[in-house]
Amino acid sequence: MTAPPTGPPVDLRSDTVTRPDARMRAAMARAEVGDDVLDGDPTMRALEARVAEALGTADALWVPSGTMGNLIALCVHLERGDRFLVTDRAHILDLEVGTAAWLAGGMPRVLPCPAGAGAPNPSEVARAVAGGGPYFALRDRLLCLENTHSAAGGTVTTPARHRRLVETAHDAGLLVHLDGARLWHAAVALGVPPTDLAHGADSVQVCLSKGLGAPVGSVLAGGAGFVHRARRVRKMLGGGVRQGGVLAAAGLVALDRVDRLAEDHEHARLLASGLAERGWKTDPPQTNIVVVPVDDPADTVALLAGHGVLTLPTESGVRMVTHRDVSRDDILRAVDSFPSPG
Repeated sequence: MTAPPTGPPVDLRSDTVTRPDARMRAAMARAEVGDDVLDGDPTMRALEARVAEALGTADALWVPSGTMGNLIALCVHLERGDRFLVTDRAHILDLEVGTAAWLAGGMPRVLPCPAGAGAPNPSEVARAVAGGGPYFALRDRLLCLENTHSAAGGTVTTPARHRRLVETAHDAGLLVHLDGARLWHAAVALGVPPTDLAHGADSVQVCLSKGLGAPVGSVLAGGAGFVHRARRVRKMLGGGVRQGGVLAAAGLVALDRVDRLAEDHEHARLLASGLAERGWKTDPPQTNIVVVPVDDPADTVALLAGHGVLTLPTESGVRMVTHRDVSRDDILRAVDSFPSPG
């Protein structure tokens, strides 16, 4: 019989499972607040201004979730029946309950990522755009990018490739929305400022609860006119908050911790290399996501859970995400919990 696990579980299901620590809770408790819907919340505005500066945009808007941020962007950029180009297995396409079609009224066209890196080739973007046609033809309006690309294993898009994609889209008459839920991870992995990865995008969504420790919240950034319209759509969706500074204060603390994401990336490499030594075939992670191909993902997830290691299944493997609440010893425990391959 397998010995029962000792100690608390090692939770590698996502970097959203982190909990606010004492410093973050103290900042939330003492936050200066106001009614953000009526006349603005000072702490909320401070957070929005800081994110706008970090991304090189004119303005920004706090939203309760990344899903809402992406949806708002699509609602602002698209008219009903417009087509948007989106990468294969993008979060905005597969994991947001169909809101792009249901509420924003957009028709997706999926772009292949032949290099497997989570970003299309610029030539794929140019080829996908319809060249005119009768009035009843689909109108291509928007390109949606994702950096890092979650389903591709946390892969990053470099500044050079991002610029080529944005330039190609704009030359074709498209707007660009960047789902940058883990843009901070990409910036740390590449050693570049976030502005380099958001350059030229008409809107950018970044998350504060993925790896940074905030309990809730994302920020949607763009031009002043875009954010003005986005604020109205947020209200339509029920996303207006009152004394939101309590949550924004957590986001400000979270932004102080972007640099420590390098530790999560190091732990992901340790996890992948440890599993490789045990005979598992894993690609070296670019950020904090490790995907291990297995024959029966559900059975492997259940087996690991029996050892106190929590993971999630994918179509062809097991996904693990390192974060600030997982130590080096936890990583080694996860490695030891894996069965022998084959």
